[in-house]
Amino acid sequence: MGQQQDRGDCRTVPLLWLDHINIRTSNVVALANFYHRVLGLESSPRPPFSFGGRWLYWGDKAWVHLVETAEQPRVDEIRIEHFAIRAQGLDEFLAHLKSLDPPYRLSDVPDYHIRQVNVYDPDGNRIEIQFDMTAEPGSP
Repeated sequence: MGQQQDRGDCRTVPLLWLDHINIRTSNVVALANFYHRVLGLESSPRPPFSFGGRWLYWGDKAWVHLVETAEQPRVDEIRIEHFAIRAQGLDEFLAHLKSLDPPYRLSDVPDYHIRQVNVYDPDGNRIEIQFDMTAEPGSP
């Protein structure tokens, strides 16, 4: 399982869940459509900020905040490398992706029984969808 990492006294911070990912983009509509088609996220109300954007929800939680920029951020500007979502139903998800044809790749996490589906949005941001292979149908 790898080496144990010294986490210091992190138990004093009561972490509950990943709240949201904030993505800066000049392609708000294209990204909103992508996240809706690929992950099923829905645009819903957001606070009346002084800048454009959209909040994309799964149920009652805003998972992705899109912040509109006048120009597409350069590769060397602040941006995310990836974010990860845990999911179930690998075969169904792969069939869904094949019907949409976005760029993606599969990888396995050694010793953890995790299969990753890495999908790329229209801006090139990587979304890692993790599947616990011990919980997937037909898995040993």
